[in-house]
Amino acid sequence: MLPSEPADETLPGVSVVVPVLDEERHLASAVGRILGQDYAGPLEVVLALGPSTDGTDAVAEELAAADPRVVLVANPTGRTPAGLNAAIAAARHDVVVRVDGHALVPADYVATAVAVLVRTGADNVGGLMAAEGETPFQQAVACAMTSSLGVGGAAFHVGGTEGPADTVYLGAFRRGALERVGGYDESMERAQDWEMNYRIRATGGTVWFSPDLRVTYRPRATVRALARQYLGYGRWRREVVRRHPETVSARYLAAPVAVVGIAAGTALGLAGLAGPEWLRIGWAAPLGYAALVVVGGAAVGRGLDLPARVRVPLVLATMHLSWGSGFLLGPPARRPGG
Repeated sequence: MLPSEPADETLPGVSVVVPVLDEERHLASAVGRILGQDYAGPLEVVLALGPSTDGTDAVAEELAAADPRVVLVANPTGRTPAGLNAAIAAARHDVVVRVDGHALVPADYVATAVAVLVRTGADNVGGLMAAEGETPFQQAVACAMTSSLGVGGAAFHVGGTEGPADTVYLGAFRRGALERVGGYDESMERAQDWEMNYRIRATGGTVWFSPDLRVTYRPRATVRALARQYLGYGRWRREVVRRHPETVSARYLAAPVAVVGIAAGTALGLAGLAGPEWLRIGWAAPLGYAALVVVGGAAVGRGLDLPARVRVPLVLATMHLSWGSGFLLGPPARRPGG
């Protein structure tokens, strides 16, 4: 809908909230996709601006000057949950849609989200984190991120039929649900979506997955960046389990158990080189895991071109071992004043 066209006030008003930090390259495209939605109801975009070190703020100011539907708020900490809460506080409408600063939402995303909210009565609806890579490494990561071997069976990663879910990607919320649970927990630097969706469900609300809601996601481009990302995921999922022990499951324990088993097996195998030969049985753990990711990677990567396919085992191992190590470490200590 163009800004000059009158909004249909019979439809629910929608506030799209976007935490923004160092998004100079992507912000204009992301906001353009939001403003270009085919939703006929009232629509605004609230950008929560963190302390960017590039030209993000200038881009945001140009967008706000060009379209009155773009609202800017400050997020001095730069942390995602704080930015989301600041944007929600400034939002005017009863439906709050979360979008990231580099996400490219399809033109029917808001209309579909509102329709699903109305039809299901859910408090939050969301869909697929549709990972798509450009380079061979990113394509391998996308393949792993959309497979059960890579990330488990969560519907927002691997797809599935619509219905209640533990969590979804991004989300379109009823404002009343956000107010009921007190918004995002600003002490959660990561996993804040999962943690808040848990509180929504714990207070009687429904989180609903719909495969009709699909947002393109660009994976990390290097092994180092991917390892850092999954280390953080694991560390903060450990914090979720600490706060809500009833949420622990075999799926969450698989990666840390693998890390412990591989480390212990390697230590035994090395000890067996200079000591009792029976200790060399420890090599079964790292070698067995290597066989799992090689064979499993070949299976899940069947549809990829060769340069991407050969990278899938490395990607799987990076994701598993980084996540598992992060879970064992737990969240980093909060910096003074942080």
